[in-house]
Amino acid sequence: MNAMSHAKGFRGAPKKNQIPEFCARCHADATYMHRFNPQMRVDQLSEYLTSVHGKRLKQGDTRVAACVDCHGVHNILAVSDTRAPVYPTNVASTCARCHADAAHMKGFNIPTDQFALYEKSVHAQTLAGGDTSAPTCSTCHGNHGATPPGVGSVANVCGTCHVMNEQLFDKSPHQAAFAKMGLPGCVQCHSNHEIVRPTDAWVGTGPQSACTTCHTPGDKGYGAAQAMLADLTHLDSSLTRAAEVLNVAERAGMEVSGPKVELAGAQEDLVKARVDVHTFDAAAVRKLTDSGVEIAAKSYQAGVAALRERDYRRKGLGLALIAIVLAISGLYLKIRQMESGDSIGHRGDVERKAREV
Repeated sequence: MNAMSHAKGFRGAPKKNQIPEFCARCHADATYMHRFNPQMRVDQLSEYLTSVHGKRLKQGDTRVAACVDCHGVHNILAVSDTRAPVYPTNVASTCARCHADAAHMKGFNIPTDQFALYEKSVHAQTLAGGDTSAPTCSTCHGNHGATPPGVGSVANVCGTCHVMNEQLFDKSPHQAAFAKMGLPGCVQCHSNHEIVRPTDAWVGTGPQSACTTCHTPGDKGYGAAQAMLADLTHLDSSLTRAAEVLNVAERAGMEVSGPKVELAGAQEDLVKARVDVHTFDAAAVRKLTDSGVEIAAKSYQAGVAALRERDYRRKGLGLALIAIVLAISGLYLKIRQMESGDSIGHRGDVERKAREV
């Protein structure tokens, strides 16, 4: 029991509201921590105190997360260790231990389906595929300074990764309209946790359209949505048509590497056009799709020409083979004829010699 003597410095298990400062005795000491790693952060406590977790803990709510809830107690592993609860692929399930527990979250007045929705998202699928740069909970909400982004700032959160999309949206007529109505920018069309991979069908006026949640037949936005979808579909089908004929020609042994490189440029136009949808400017989208369609048409014609040359070569090869067979057959017959003549002459000589004898 002397080993647990408080007089000799034994502290015992710290209470929940003491844990952040307890961990910070080392982790907030730059001189001490930089002995182990000069680049190691020492601002975790100051950030935590600004978070919803830290603020509520200061108010006496011990249900919120503190250091040990995410990092563990005695089994603390480095963030870079794939077994660590805070390794990128494990962060969502770590957060879900609290945030997906309806009983634990009772009284906080926030949903508990975030994890279930996130698992369906393109972000979660990309992360599960091994890309640890894909967003997880802490990417958008922060880790030690975890704070839910508000409606006004959620677009800025998305823009940290999707920079071009954010810049195009900021120049679009929707930016001012959304701000006026208090709509959350990106989330309005893409959602927040269940961010699925978008398709061209999101544009336009079909059953999967995001545009028709606001726009109705007859208004300017409705017409622009229809035009953008038509242009994207036209370019996509043109690319598919050109790629198919070039692939057939390539399998036939024809040289079509040049047209295939050009077609890749048209594919880039389609990608850019899909990004430019965020301008909600049908003319800007059409400028890109028209360029791509023109390249695709040239590539298609190059493929058709290659197939014609293939057919021409095949016909020429067929005629050449026939000529070769005829020549060989004629030569064979000539040799047989010569052999027959020699044989007859030889018999005649034999007969003459026999008569003479």
